[in-house]
Amino acid sequence: MNSRISGAFRLRERPLIVTCVVAGDPSFAESIQISRELVDAGADMIEIVMPFSDPVADGPVIQQAGSRARAAGMTTERLFDLVREIRRETTIPLLIMTYANIVVRRGIRKFYRDAADAGADGVVVADVPLEEADPFCAAARMAGIDPILFISQTTSPERMDKILAKAGGFIYLVAALGVTGTREDLAPHTIDLLKVVKERTTLPVVPGFGISTPDQVRRYAQAGADGVIVGSALIRMIGERVSRTEGSGQGIGDLVRAMKHAACCE
Repeated sequence: MNSRISGAFRLRERPLIVTCVVAGDPSFAESIQISRELVDAGADMIEIVMPFSDPVADGPVIQQAGSRARAAGMTTERLFDLVREIRRETTIPLLIMTYANIVVRRGIRKFYRDAADAGADGVVVADVPLEEADPFCAAARMAGIDPILFISQTTSPERMDKILAKAGGFIYLVAALGVTGTREDLAPHTIDLLKVVKERTTLPVVPGFGISTPDQVRRYAQAGADGVIVGSALIRMIGERVSRTEGSGQGIGDLVRAMKHAACCE
């Protein structure tokens, strides 16, 4: 599928910086402003996380952001409104990260159609195992959406090949076991896993989970990553600004620029 995501990777001159925000955190209007600042700072993609009451893949930072967003009135309908508003201002790829319950409740095919109509390019469903992925992947492709799938250190070679056959857009490499959240260093064996996956697929391979510093970005760039996903570090900064009742977008652009510079310096 010749998507906006595949185009971004095809034209890249360095690993792409995929930024992650929680939809509606701390409010609908501020989410739009934060996304605008990320784009202005040079973010190559934005992953928009739908807040969920039982986010099993998310650590405390994103859980707290989800609680703020739900308290501010974020719903699935408002998620698509938010994607639509962000899409009006940028042509970079937009991803939705969500959970199966939200997709199934709306109707799998309807969810992906609505995502595509709003302007999303890819969807990540965090808690759908390979054995249950077919309806989601089929609905994604029918709607012209890339189905982004995970590979981790616990994925067997046989299972990895099956995931690679179903995935679209890029492979989301789980760079640290457990939930999302910043880490001080790269998890053991992550670089080895990155190289193994790249040998098995032509899809871009993009580490996420635990990436919070420019040095980590540089090391992944040196190892051949096609991009990096930066989530909790950005979302924590948003939460800190909220708690100090200052402008919630301040500072995140500086982090994006620093990581973009690190990605250029392989």
